[in-house]
Amino acid sequence: QVQLVESGGGLVQPGGSLRLSCAASGSIFVIATMGWYRQAPGKQRELVAGIARGGSTNYADSVKGRFTISRADVKNTVYLQMNSLKPEDTAVYYCNARGLITIGSTFDSWGQGTQVTVSS
Repeated sequence: QVQLVESGGGLVQPGGSLRLSCAASGSIFVIATMGWYRQAPGKQRELVAGIARGGSTNYADSVKGRFTISRADVKNTVYLQMNSLKPEDTAVYYCNARGLITIGSTFDSWGQGTQVTVSS
């Protein structure tokens, strides 16, 4: 079983920055992809940013140029640097990781979520 623990959420003023972290632990053979999703009240969960083991990244159009995703494979950790935050970025942010526990046995795990509120 793979557990994900997120940290770094909070309240920030528009234009401010936050950095989210997510550490994976447990029976991990390899983590293929890690990503951040968010869900605002009354809306569906959406992909914010993802990063593959080789380092390739993808972003939602709404965060391109403002958010940066990175990972530290030695620590099984993924980060999301969020700059120039807007009120519409307010949501619960969830970490996701997918990979292998052993050869042929996959996992797809989620964190518990961390609240990000952008408000003056």
